[in-house]
Amino acid sequence: MFNLSLGILFMLVHFTLFLAAYRLFGKSGVYGWVAMASVVANIQVIKTIDIFSIVLTLGNTMYGTIYLASDLLNEKYGENAAKKAVWIGLFSLAASTIIMQLALLFERQPEDIGHEALSVIFGFMPQIAIASFCAYFVSQFLDVRLYTLLKRIFPSPGQLWIRNNGSTAISQFVDTLIFCTIAFYSEYGFGIWLSIFLSTYIIKFIVSVCSTPFLYAARSFPVRREDEPAA
Repeated sequence: MFNLSLGILFMLVHFTLFLAAYRLFGKSGVYGWVAMASVVANIQVIKTIDIFSIVLTLGNTMYGTIYLASDLLNEKYGENAAKKAVWIGLFSLAASTIIMQLALLFERQPEDIGHEALSVIFGFMPQIAIASFCAYFVSQFLDVRLYTLLKRIFPSPGQLWIRNNGSTAISQFVDTLIFCTIAFYSEYGFGIWLSIFLSTYIIKFIVSVCSTPFLYAARSFPVRREDEPAA
């Protein structure tokens, strides 16, 4: 019960801080958030928790805010702004992975206390790293395209929830399928793999639904002068 209560607070903190980043720094704040979230989500995923006897990994909430960010950018600034956020996230993830893998190669001195911890956090198996990159690349660009399509079909301001949840539900399904297949299919039997896939996707979808009111709130913020397109 503690993990469930903390998980709800954990999610609210993520969404509130995302709103704060946008409110304080405008579009630049959203880009900065995407860069940070792309790295932090892949650090959080190392930790596993138990809720109602279901084993889950952290990182799903932080990862969900990336979809929130791209949908907000698409809604207020257009498809190109959302695509830019995806590229920023990909670069941040790639750069941090490369830099930390090089950092782990340094020979430590006898009194060092950080190497083992860094090895656990950043010493990802190549299989996991490849799964993360592939899933992120495909699903994020898919989300941008789907959101643009749904925006044409459901253009009303009151239909934002359809655009948000429709695009995210499909793209996160693809994301989870790609990641779980590359990372886990050869490691577990089909039954266990299916359990991991379904539980991961359900959690991601719940996070997406819970983020919808925050997207409505972010949309109501005025566009900062520096974010307006040049005349």
